Amino acid sequence: MNRFRRLRHAIVDTRPLAFPAYRRTFLGQAAALVGTTVTRVAVPVQVYSISGSSLDVGLVGLATLVPMVVFGLYGGALADLADRRLLYLVSSVLTWAGTLALLTQAALGARSVGTILVLVAGQSAGFAVSAAVRGAIIPALVPVELIPAANALTYTAGNVGQVFGPLVSGALIMLPNGFVYAYGIDALLFTAALYAVFRLPPLPRAAPAGRAGIRAVMDGLRFLGGRPVLLMALMADVIAMLFAMPEGLFPEAAATRFPGGVGLLYASIATGSVLAGLVSGWIGRVRRQGVALTIAVAMWSAAIAVAGLSHTLWLTVPLLVLAGGADLVSAVYRQTILQTYVPDHMRGRMQGVYTVVVAGGPGLGDLRAGVMATTMGLTIAWSGAAILGLVIVLVSAIAVRPFWRYEEAGRQGTI
Repeated sequence: MNRFRRLRHAIVDTRPLAFPAYRRTFLGQAAALVGTTVTRVAVPVQVYSISGSSLDVGLVGLATLVPMVVFGLYGGALADLADRRLLYLVSSVLTWAGTLALLTQAALGARSVGTILVLVAGQSAGFAVSAAVRGAIIPALVPVELIPAANALTYTAGNVGQVFGPLVSGALIMLPNGFVYAYGIDALLFTAALYAVFRLPPLPRAAPAGRAGIRAVMDGLRFLGGRPVLLMALMADVIAMLFAMPEGLFPEAAATRFPGGVGLLYASIATGSVLAGLVSGWIGRVRRQGVALTIAVAMWSAAIAVAGLSHTLWLTVPLLVLAGGADLVSAVYRQTILQTYVPDHMRGRMQGVYTVVVAGGPGLGDLRAGVMATTMGLTIAWSGAAILGLVIVLVSAIAVRPFWRYEEAGRQGTI
């Protein structure tokens, strides 16, 4: 009996799926993320196939980052001041339209890096708004005590998509007109997410009626600036993604070190996250969430650094798997802190900032990696930067005492 109880506490907690609105959102988003990841792999590979430049691949990250910052912050303000269900639907449709446009350019054989960058920017704008809303509504779909479990389920499903997506994408892009098939799969699977949004219950505005302009955005930033726990939770991810995100280097690594291994490289990190998610039952019982988040980010950076030194695919892949497991743990704690520490009338704006950091950070990391690989070589861009990030995150987290001492909301006063 004790063994059974320990096993039950270790495996992923599925209790949030008992709530229909969350269950539909979870399943729809899980399907959509498979397609989204297919596109996320296809775009940089298509760009590299056109130009042969890691710098151009890095520009894909920049094209993602700029609209992510602008529309993530603005979308977060809208999520507090507008009907969240309607906003989620409109932004999801815009994201879907971006995928259809990528499909069209591939079908027409445009072979234009500039066109792809413009389309990626438009798609990123829609995604930024929808992601801000999606994070803000989770506390309305499940009880507060199940928020960590709901986040673990959501991230695990997303990472299942990131396992299958790269493998599917890697197989499809090898075919004649493979990019057409890749973008087509994404467009088809995204319809599941649209259906889930249609079935959401009413989600009225959380803050008093007002205009989602610069003032609303600045209110959110001022709120964030006065709370070191939130700042450090977000900065830990910025550091991890800026210095230790290697995905912008995968096309070059596959071309020079690991021929034919692009699908495995892109799938490895997500595989680790899935495996960690399947044994994530313990995550909700950790009290010192600031310490746990810091350790997870440090493990991510260390595993990435060692992986970049390897010239053997079957050593690199397990290290990336380990990094992915650490990333899942850090992501769950980061999202849980934001959803439980922040009052509802500010939650949309904080989720907007979170979207900028989590979705835009990898884009900035891709740009950094592309520039460093062009000027310093692949190994320095991959491993050297990750080691620097490891040092920075440990020093910063320990120095911010409220974050280092932070315990789970509900067990101490937080606001």
